[in-house]
Amino acid sequence: MKIIPLSEGSFTIDKTKIFVPFNEDNDNLQSRPVGSLLVEVQPFVVVTEKDVLLLDTGLGFGKRGELQLHANLKANGIDPASITKVLMTHLHKDHAGGVSRKDNLGNYHISFPEATYYIQKRELDFAFDTGFPSFMTEELSLLQHSSNVVLLEEDKGSIDNYITYEVTAGHSPYHQVFWMKDSSETIFFGGDDAPQLQQMKSRFVAKYDYDGKKCMQLRQQWWEAGRAAGWTFLFYHDIATPFIKQA
Repeated sequence: MKIIPLSEGSFTIDKTKIFVPFNEDNDNLQSRPVGSLLVEVQPFVVVTEKDVLLLDTGLGFGKRGELQLHANLKANGIDPASITKVLMTHLHKDHAGGVSRKDNLGNYHISFPEATYYIQKRELDFAFDTGFPSFMTEELSLLQHSSNVVLLEEDKGSIDNYITYEVTAGHSPYHQVFWMKDSSETIFFGGDDAPQLQQMKSRFVAKYDYDGKKCMQLRQQWWEAGRAAGWTFLFYHDIATPFIKQA
């Protein structure tokens, strides 16, 4: 399987939940509001024998009149129309901003009309119950009735016999994680349950998680399981290490 990170850049985020671009050459983290976190925003493409998978969809920002996610795909030699499945860990705005795009008339369209989106139904319901600032419901509205969307209702299951998912209720109440497996490799995508390499190696409990202690425990379990089985881990918010294979 081939892994392609699609970095949208580095940002700081504080209690306002606003993502502010951060340039490491010019910006100083200490000048940002107290409690600001420095994160990458980085969807992934995984090319398998069956599919071109997109894992989460970024912030949904535009770039020269085009969805940045589409521009990043093209820059990596991938036609956005070739995406066959979109796997969503959860629907917070930094992970789901690119599920749809707005045209010049203000109408929203599914960003990947040739793909099937896999989303937890309870997560979608929760997003609309909760709303702004964590969820941009206007951008998500098409997901409620689109024929492109498969609403997953189980706590765990499989997709096409090689992708498995599991609801963790760690970072958010209905957050889910994914494993992609072939005969020689297992790729694990933990979304915001396992967003950065350093968190896998420490007993870090985040105040911004729905259940920070559970996230910490899950990261330890996954890291040990990955070491034993040689998983490749994908890190959505890691500035320096987008992915790493456990030895």
